Amino acid sequence: MTPPTHLDPSELGNKEYWETTYSNDLTTHTQNPTHTGTIWFSTSNASTLTIAHLLSLSPPLSKPTTTFLDLGTGNGEMLFLVRSEGGFTGSMLGIDYSPASIELATRVARQKGYDTDEDIRFREWDILWEPTAENGWEEGQFDVVLDKGTFDAISLNEETDGLGRRVCEGYRDRVVKMAKVGGRFLVTSCNWTENELKEWFEGKVGDGSSHGLEFEGRVEYPKFRFGGNEGQSVYGVCFRRIS
Repeated sequence: MTPPTHLDPSELGNKEYWETTYSNDLTTHTQNPTHTGTIWFSTSNASTLTIAHLLSLSPPLSKPTTTFLDLGTGNGEMLFLVRSEGGFTGSMLGIDYSPASIELATRVARQKGYDTDEDIRFREWDILWEPTAENGWEEGQFDVVLDKGTFDAISLNEETDGLGRRVCEGYRDRVVKMAKVGGRFLVTSCNWTENELKEWFEGKVGDGSSHGLEFEGRVEYPKFRFGGNEGQSVYGVCFRRIS
């Protein structure tokens, strides 16, 4: 399947931008512990709606045993809400390529009373460039893989991989391998429509294997009408790993 047209590069796709952002948040949090950083898509209530979708799945996910991976975890807010609002208590891992993000998320987790060795772990990892084996977890380990704005940022990165592609083109192949067979990948985006997200993520990976994702459902967001047309500003799509 041919992916959509690329977005123009932006500083929001650069690692340096996010390291500066989370370093500033970390400094502010040190001075004022009530400051925990920006919650992305908060005006769209994205985290709560994503959790509601997870709770609506049939058969229901096991709250004690379902494992979660949060890609580009930022301040860790998504996983905190998965536990507090969703009631899930299984193993959770938040990863980010920004060391300051991981330090911030870890501090906030401890402030909230979570054990960062058992309840929710946060680890520095660049999913685009670094192998999993060096980080202590295995491919195919997670029941639910979450992406709330991370693919949006990666889509704005102008770097190319070893095949000469924009790095966002290799993201699906890495994501698929992190989910268990039958596991879910939920992506939240303000840069791509539902159909465009399907074009990016549906189908088999590019390594000749049978691994792949299929569309399972959508997270429902408020719609607006303008000039006789209907639209929405945020899209959430749920895929299932098929093999």
